[in-house]
Amino acid sequence: MAEIKIAGIMRAGAYSPNHIGNDAAIFNLVAEQLRKRGYEVNVYSEEQLAAGALRGERIIVDMCREQRSIAILQKMEDDGCLVINSGYGIENCTRERMTRILLGSGIPYPESLIVNTDEAVTAALRDAGMTRAWIKRGDFHAMHKEDVSYVRHPEEAQEVLQEYFLRGIRRAVINRHLEGDLIKFYGVRGSSYFFWFYPFDEGHSKYGHEAINGRSKGIEFDLKELRDICSRASEALDVVVYGGDCIVSPEGEIRIIDFNDWPSFAPCRNQAAPHIAKAIVNLIKDFTASNPL
Repeated sequence: MAEIKIAGIMRAGAYSPNHIGNDAAIFNLVAEQLRKRGYEVNVYSEEQLAAGALRGERIIVDMCREQRSIAILQKMEDDGCLVINSGYGIENCTRERMTRILLGSGIPYPESLIVNTDEAVTAALRDAGMTRAWIKRGDFHAMHKEDVSYVRHPEEAQEVLQEYFLRGIRRAVINRHLEGDLIKFYGVRGSSYFFWFYPFDEGHSKYGHEAINGRSKGIEFDLKELRDICSRASEALDVVVYGGDCIVSPEGEIRIIDFNDWPSFAPCRNQAAPHIAKAIVNLIKDFTASNPL
């Protein structure tokens, strides 16, 4: 098995806001797990990927987020390479695409508006009864705290959209704010592994937005249903290694509010890494059975 070579592409620091160390840690743990299983893992940066530094590897394991990286991964996949996570899946986790795919697939998700940042939205928000809401850049992954904004009324939403427009962001998604317990989850498609926790209670935060919903109330919910929703979302979005956030309403209803390709697994990375590696190995075995290297 030593002859099977994997190109491991680490995430560019700009796409790991406040989590550069955590993202590198889970990636390195998975790479080490793959090496223990007999694979050769050559690690590259996204910059090296763009510069054509790969050495002919046909199996790619990546945490990429840059637009040029995603285009390269998609081309490699089209040319017959195995890419985990898929470049198409990574692109699907950008906000506008994710919103359309999840709603179109019947995945529980907040009522949403997809808008141009230079259009008037106050009337539409009032008509929808959407006072408190979240505005999120729709064109790509969030890179800054200001790419996700909580607003308390339609007029504030209009002001925030104008700020997005002035920053060069042309599309945005407006999600209705949901009351309830905020839960963060991590999972691996094709694996029994699943981990969830209350991020605010544990002091886990990227931008501090967890404070809006505040400390959890311990609302009862169906864990099997949550796992099923996440599994369906990972299939619909085409991501193997995933994480995200959901809200459990006071009635116990679960809705996904964010879904990410290969997050940091920060509170559980030591437990998650072997499961991620095992899922990758199974995909490699399926791939090499019909695509001899």
